[in-house]
Amino acid sequence: MKLEDYFDFLSPDDVRIKGHRIGIESILYDYLDRHRSPEQIARRFPTLGLDQIYATILYYLRNKEKLDGYMQDWKEFGESLRAEQARNPSPVVARLIKLQAARDASLTRTSILD
Repeated sequence: MKLEDYFDFLSPDDVRIKGHRIGIESILYDYLDRHRSPEQIARRFPTLGLDQIYATILYYLRNKEKLDGYMQDWKEFGESLRAEQARNPSPVVARLIKLQAARDASLTRTSILD
């Protein structure tokens, strides 16, 4: 079995673990940024085998330069989505923000009176 056989290469910016909807970025983020061990990652993704997690890490190590760019693009895309959500929250989120602000204002008024 070749290392690449562990993955579905859907597009240059979308590589999934074969048979799953889990992208390699999820595994690599846990490994590289959160400093989780393969065993800890396996507990987080119970549908993956430890061999799939190790294969993802090995694929990264063998293609570090390319995958560092892949990961950077993924992180920037996530940041842009979060920024867009902050600028245009859904009605439910906007309502929760309003309720939290009213609660905070009420607590501030109560503490001033005490």
